[in-house]
Amino acid sequence: MAELKAVKVLDTTLRDGEQTPGVSLTPDQKVQIAKQLDVLGVDVIEAGTAVISEGEQRAIKAIANEGLRAEICSFARLLTGDIDAAIKCDVDTVNLVAPVSDTHITKKLKMDRETLKARTIEMAEYVKEHGLKVEISAEDASRADLAFLKSFFADLSTVVDRLCFCDTVGVLYPERTRELFQSLCVVETPVSVHCHNDFGLATANTVTAVSAGATVVHVTVNGLGERAGNASLEEVVTALELLYGVKTAIVTEKLYETSRLVRNLTKMPLAPNKPLMGDNAFTHESGMHVHGTLADPSLYEPLDPGLLGRKRRFAFGKHTGRASVKMALEEMGIAADEGQTMKIVTKVKELGDKGKLVTDSDFQALVEDVLSIEREEKIKLVDLSVVCGKRVYPTASIRLEIDGEDVVEAGVGVGPVDAAINALRKALAGREMNDIRLEEYHVDAITGGTDALVNVIVKINRGDKTITASGVSEDIVIASLYALLNGVNRLYR
Repeated sequence: MAELKAVKVLDTTLRDGEQTPGVSLTPDQKVQIAKQLDVLGVDVIEAGTAVISEGEQRAIKAIANEGLRAEICSFARLLTGDIDAAIKCDVDTVNLVAPVSDTHITKKLKMDRETLKARTIEMAEYVKEHGLKVEISAEDASRADLAFLKSFFADLSTVVDRLCFCDTVGVLYPERTRELFQSLCVVETPVSVHCHNDFGLATANTVTAVSAGATVVHVTVNGLGERAGNASLEEVVTALELLYGVKTAIVTEKLYETSRLVRNLTKMPLAPNKPLMGDNAFTHESGMHVHGTLADPSLYEPLDPGLLGRKRRFAFGKHTGRASVKMALEEMGIAADEGQTMKIVTKVKELGDKGKLVTDSDFQALVEDVLSIEREEKIKLVDLSVVCGKRVYPTASIRLEIDGEDVVEAGVGVGPVDAAINALRKALAGREMNDIRLEEYHVDAITGGTDALVNVIVKINRGDKTITASGVSEDIVIASLYALLNGVNRLYR
């Protein structure tokens, strides 16, 4: 890739990413994500498919008129109705999808190859007549006849602005990717690559395509997309920049905040071990790894987490060693001798051996127990009342004791837990504790049956400090509040 100085990034989170089962974004949410993608440095934002609905058109038009630096694009079929809908949204580019495999051409479009080519050229010219750019997405290109695909790219290259090779069902592998792109990237028109992750090779295929001549990559934040998803923006950009020396316009320090925003708005959690963006990507528990990382982070980390807008984290569990505990105690401003430190290590390991997740608040409780530190909780739950039902809007009233002051508040929500948490937020509003953010919320049943004990684990942060905490009860609402209050009380010590 030595000769290739830079590639452009086309983000399709708002189109292909939204096709993830269970994901549906409002126009306001799509605008919010588009603005963040622009801050991130994405070159082209595929904002959606205009013909889908009025709401989709409102979203695309709002994004197009937001004054963003990025080129704004709408997806369309080879139909004038689709194109007209896109034009009305004030986009810069129309991405025309043209199925190129024989199976798609004959079974879906009921055409032959030459008719498809003529139709694609006709629709591309129609777009150009309206003063817009055109990208052609060659659908199912990885299963198309190569000779036809080459002639298709050659004939379209004089008409359009970009040609995209789509591995629609994710069947490419790097060796085949290199062969195909070396054959296709002979036209002067920029060639894009659009990979799906059905075999887990989307990132590898995308990077390989760039090495073979592709100059634009299609990606989604967090690898969202139908089935197994698309090539991940974070993985592709980081691999290109750090491993291959290929530049993009992406501000990598904004990757994590972009990932979190998309995760929160789409309600699609990430696997903890997801590369780069997963919770465990820069988290260390093993005593040997922690000791090595403290001596030199490069011993057990392939890159500085700060490059992605992340921070290194040390977790507690059965593999925890003395180095982790000493570092945590220093951060807490607590002095402990060697014997006390090893006693804390032992207690952490005992909890881990029982299969328990040792949260930050659990660790602090163990430290206070070993060192006989007595602390008064700043916030205590005195009483809670929740009303919900089929025709009743979930409502919660909460009574807290905050620094000795009696505080009563009420809140509503989409369910009893949401109502109780909203009541808690209102109770904390205007106080020192009003700037906490709930990052994650997870529920596990400890025992079986409808009367099971429930363990709620939360991750909350304040500024640049993040803490995990848990709460246990037979009542999921109370367990949720216990978890939050455990975390809040320890954040404000």
